[in-house]
Amino acid sequence: MCNLYSITTNQAAISALFRVVNRYVGNLAPMPGVFSDYPAPVIRNTDSGTELAMMRWGMPPPPRTCGPPVTNIRNTSSSHWRGWLKPENRCLVPFNSFAEYAPEPNPEPKKKDVVWFALDDDRPLTAFAGLWTTFNGDRGTKSKPVPGPHQV
Repeated sequence: MCNLYSITTNQAAISALFRVVNRYVGNLAPMPGVFSDYPAPVIRNTDSGTELAMMRWGMPPPPRTCGPPVTNIRNTSSSHWRGWLKPENRCLVPFNSFAEYAPEPNPEPKKKDVVWFALDDDRPLTAFAGLWTTFNGDRGTKSKPVPGPHQV
């Protein structure tokens, strides 16, 4: 999955499907495009039950890269990710569809098209596995940094 997904299902449907006990997201508006570093709903376990919480999309990058948030953790044997692979850092990220770039550029604009994928044409609610943590640094853009801490 790339760095773009959508969640357009309402909070009640998310809570019902994932048996959420605690909801702290307020009025959850449809999110047709969740990009890296955008806040979005996440389902996680807590001591008081299953919780629906808003978190920023993307984990802190390894210190040597100093890049944007990481949304695809492929090397789980890396010491950077190992501490977050424990059950208490696992979560579900609800979504209705996600996007990938087409394999070949569109001949006219010479850019790759964005192609959306879902379980079927009705785009039912589902989820992908995620990891979460608290990040204490700045997030957002260089021109508009948002100071931490952040749930990511």
